[in-house]
Amino acid sequence: MATFFEGESHTFSEYLLVPGYSSSENIPANVSLKTPLCRFKKGEQPRITLNIPMVSSIMQSVSGERMGVALATEGGMSFIYGSQTPESEAAMVKWVKDYKAGVVESDSTLTPDMTMEQVMDLKERTGHSTMPVTDDGTPHGKLLGIVTSRDYRPSRDDHQAKVATFMTPREELVTGTKETTLKVANDIIWDNKLNALPIVDENDHLVGIVFRKDYDSHKSNPDELLDANKRYMVGAGINTRDYAKRVPLLLEAGADALCIDSSEGFSEWQKLTIDWIRENYGHDVIVGAGNVVDADGFRYLADCGADFVKVG
Repeated sequence: MATFFEGESHTFSEYLLVPGYSSSENIPANVSLKTPLCRFKKGEQPRITLNIPMVSSIMQSVSGERMGVALATEGGMSFIYGSQTPESEAAMVKWVKDYKAGVVESDSTLTPDMTMEQVMDLKERTGHSTMPVTDDGTPHGKLLGIVTSRDYRPSRDDHQAKVATFMTPREELVTGTKETTLKVANDIIWDNKLNALPIVDENDHLVGIVFRKDYDSHKSNPDELLDANKRYMVGAGINTRDYAKRVPLLLEAGADALCIDSSEGFSEWQKLTIDWIRENYGHDVIVGAGNVVDADGFRYLADCGADFVKVG
């Protein structure tokens, strides 16, 4: 049955923001966009404060791991979509948490038995000329060497030559470790006149690459949303069905906040989900709920213990 709301309807064009007095202090540099993500008591600090008032929709077409990094870089928070298996969602959350700002995972990785022609084809597809060589061709395989545009000459060299014959071998590479900070990585790059520094773990497997240009980009993002361990912050969507399995995996992966994702959040199912989380984790876990479209729905979820409520 349709419901009619009393009163006149209005559009945005009928309203005007009446300007007031502006002092010399009213400049963009003095504006703070910091926004609490979750409820907090008067006199206390919010557990999560966004540096820009922006979160992403919990949708497969919007919130993957790359959006998680991109939004945290700018100071907001992404919520990884939950319309996938708990294991794959947890893997995405872990990917964001493990992503070290300024350390790039290679998308142009080679194996020693690939040919120069394949190298040129890969460069054409990705636009990247710095290509690590690993034992299995994956971004985290054992590092065997590296190929840059200075290692081969397409106009003169044999296009069927194997990567192993013209790559810079591992023993000649300058590398950093997982403990190497970005500042130290930048010093190594400059001291050795490098354009890129491979980062390896204790087993000499590739973690990522620090590029000279990316370090400068990192310094130009002062609003990055970081946790206490200087890792990007990221949220994750959950549902009211498999939360008993999904929530532990997401928390173990490092999710900073959870949000129940539903087109209709004004339901007892959301209360049961919040109750389970509180019973098993207390208030240590930040969990939001939604979506709702009116005050009654908001108040219901707030009274159920939601830390924040999605409206819309």
